[in-house]
Amino acid sequence: MQAQKIRIKTGIEVLKEQNFRCLEGKRVGLITNPTGVDNRMRSTIDILHEAPNVNLVALYGPEHGVRGDVHAGDHVTDIKDATTGLPVYSLYGKTRKATPDMLKDVDVLVYDIQDIGCRSFTYISTMGLAMEAAAENGKEFIVLDRPNPVGGLKIEGNLVEDDCISFVSQFKIPYLYALTCGELALMLNGEKMLKDG
Repeated sequence: MQAQKIRIKTGIEVLKEQNFRCLEGKRVGLITNPTGVDNRMRSTIDILHEAPNVNLVALYGPEHGVRGDVHAGDHVTDIKDATTGLPVYSLYGKTRKATPDMLKDVDVLVYDIQDIGCRSFTYISTMGLAMEAAAENGKEFIVLDRPNPVGGLKIEGNLVEDDCISFVSQFKIPYLYALTCGELALMLNGEKMLKDG
């Protein structure tokens, strides 16, 4: 019996296939890092910046920054991206949640970061806080989903106790939670696990 070839499409692949329709006519802010790439290893930053029908206006840097050039634990600063000339707002510096001023020029926040399926990864905390900020400021929020490298079957570990919640364990979910970022975003929203539900 011959094995079937299965091609997984990430969110950026689907977005390209749909000719970026869901972003047309909107000012786009992108939360990403070097893991946000297509199947040819092209950066989501470059893809959206070069798409004629996408108005990418801002980037948001999680831990390590949008280009991955900040050491673990070091604060990310607000800068101008050298490649695109776009403003980069830090989500791992003075604040970890986008402020109204950081969001004033965007209509939609797009999140494209590869997760590892583990609660202590700071990027899911960044995603949750960005979802809260988007809701509080009337912005759309889109997750460009990617597979969970641990898989969707293995759930392991305890839930976080209230007095242990921190940026590396922000949500009451198992240590290995068997969801993609998109699925986790739906759960955080649907189960009212974000601030102000």
